[in-house]
Amino acid sequence: MDQPSRSAGTVRPGGRTARVRAAVLEAAQDELVERGFHGLTMDQVAARAGVGKTTVYRRWGSTPGLVADLMNELANQSSDHADTGSVESDLLANALSVLDALADGRLGATLQAVIAAATCDDQAAEALRSFFARRIEEWAKAVDLAVRRGELPAGTDGGEVIRAVSAPLYYRLVVTREPVTRVDAERSVARTLAAARAGAFVVPGPHG
Repeated sequence: MDQPSRSAGTVRPGGRTARVRAAVLEAAQDELVERGFHGLTMDQVAARAGVGKTTVYRRWGSTPGLVADLMNELANQSSDHADTGSVESDLLANALSVLDALADGRLGATLQAVIAAATCDDQAAEALRSFFARRIEEWAKAVDLAVRRGELPAGTDGGEVIRAVSAPLYYRLVVTREPVTRVDAERSVARTLAAARAGAFVVPGPHG
């Protein structure tokens, strides 16, 4: 998964409604970074955004709804998958984008807050799943291109390859709380590629 924009406050222009949404999502991200998911309140977000509380409640309904929209916007702002002509380079670009996202003070803190909340809140978990599903789907296209070029076996599951690249990095961040470095990213890519080339991610299908 690649790095989304560091701020959700750069929503595309579209009149007052879009400006209000941009201000509220930026305020929500600020509050999420500072207070965490369970410290987030609609009233504080409204005050920070300079928007009436009624507007915020009417549009988003609850803090989980607000977080879901924030994660959706971050996914929208993420870049497309790499297409360098080499699966190794493409997967390294993905891993380094994850590394940059985790190291970024604002975006990394946003992801950590939602990841933490997802362990005990179903709506936060759904927002997180939706965010990552979209990014995995996008980057799986790079693996599909590699299959068509003959770099990986037919039937390789692109989504599983992308998950395998990212998983060790998030494990270090969330579970063991270790520093995540470029060396970790390179090793994750090397191990994933070795497994993929050996057919570890091939799923049954008409390819035989």
